[in-house]
Amino acid sequence: MSARTRARRRALELMFEAGQRRLDIDQVVTMRSNDPEYPMKAYAVEIVDGITSHREEIDEIIATYAQGWTLERMPAVDLALLQIGTWEILFNDEVPDKAAIDEAVSLAKQFSTDDSPGFVSGLLSRILDVKPTLI
Repeated sequence: MSARTRARRRALELMFEAGQRRLDIDQVVTMRSNDPEYPMKAYAVEIVDGITSHREEIDEIIATYAQGWTLERMPAVDLALLQIGTWEILFNDEVPDKAAIDEAVSLAKQFSTDDSPGFVSGLLSRILDVKPTLI
């Protein structure tokens, strides 16, 4: 597993924990940063910070293209993966767009429902298709 893959997984865990515990993501990052069993990955923090900085825009884009789904209705894991993938596609030029989608789909296969990989892939692919109009 690559370092970026591990960092994406860590970012997913941080975002999921913050959502489930209804804590600010910065609080969760601070709490988990001192865990010697599971050291914090710098790219995980970059992802979380990037999503936090662009949350409204990212969520609006996801809501716009998630035909028939509201953010509140999405499984928490799927929403976090869509936020990670959308941030990487739109705001991180270091990650190839297809890699961002593949990584999100892979994590959906591991941590979400049977239908989630297709949903995540379809929605992120749609966001990639309209990327030139979004940036």
